[in-house]
Amino acid sequence: MAISGLSATTGDAGALDPTGSALRARAASDPKAAIRMAAKQFEAMFMQQLMKSMRESSLGTGLLENSGTQMGTEMLDTQFANKMSGAPGGLADVIARQLERQMNGVASAVQAAIPAASAAGAPMGGAARINPSQEEFLRIHQQSAAGAEAQTGIPATFMVAQAAHESGWGKHEIRNADGSSSHNLFGIKAGANWKGQVTRVVTTEVIDGQPRKVVAKFRAYASYDESFRDYAQLMKDNPRYAQVVAAGNNAQGFAQGLQKAGYATDPAYAAKLTRVINTTLRLQQATLRAPQTLA
Repeated sequence: MAISGLSATTGDAGALDPTGSALRARAASDPKAAIRMAAKQFEAMFMQQLMKSMRESSLGTGLLENSGTQMGTEMLDTQFANKMSGAPGGLADVIARQLERQMNGVASAVQAAIPAASAAGAPMGGAARINPSQEEFLRIHQQSAAGAEAQTGIPATFMVAQAAHESGWGKHEIRNADGSSSHNLFGIKAGANWKGQVTRVVTTEVIDGQPRKVVAKFRAYASYDESFRDYAQLMKDNPRYAQVVAAGNNAQGFAQGLQKAGYATDPAYAAKLTRVINTTLRLQQATLRAPQTLA
């Protein structure tokens, strides 16, 4: 028998609630009561199916049996199931205890995740809250990222998000020896073929699966725009990054392509960058939705 064919009585915690409206209303005001209500309904459904299986395995009542008597029997089984459910120490109690433990565990995990999400700049919930420093970072580099997009075809949002990830939204830029900015937003190292300015800094690299502090040479630029142009040149001309350029508008494909090409030694680089790209997209959407003040 289809459960959706039964009527629900929202005032009775034992009655079946096919639409879930009563449970949703209870959950908003009293989550634990909603859990007990759901557990009792689950037990009632289980008992009803059990009685249905028992009747199907027995002989029929004879010629007087028809669709009307079957419906009456099913309705009677529903009432019996409701009355038998919810007894102390029964199945509903076991289900409720398990759900409450899971609910407490989820609540603790959420509380623990909030500081980490805030530190990473990840918005909580469906809509991003505009972070002034992050918004300023996007505004400063928007034009340079657009120029790099025209040069490579990689979406500007992806590149500015990678710059945000590499530089900690501009708060952890690579510095020259005198403390000035190297304008190296993408953490590009200075190899043997690099003829420009360099700066040496202590950085963390994952070697043989272990993070280690090493001194490395990084490229230094005269401006942030030069940093974007050099990054675009690297993506366009180096065969290692052909898959990155070919990823199109796929954020995950872009991030995974960089990791596979060996852009960074962090084994979680692609996952981290994908999260920052998503954060950047939500920030841009929130900025567009925000009311504009007249000058």
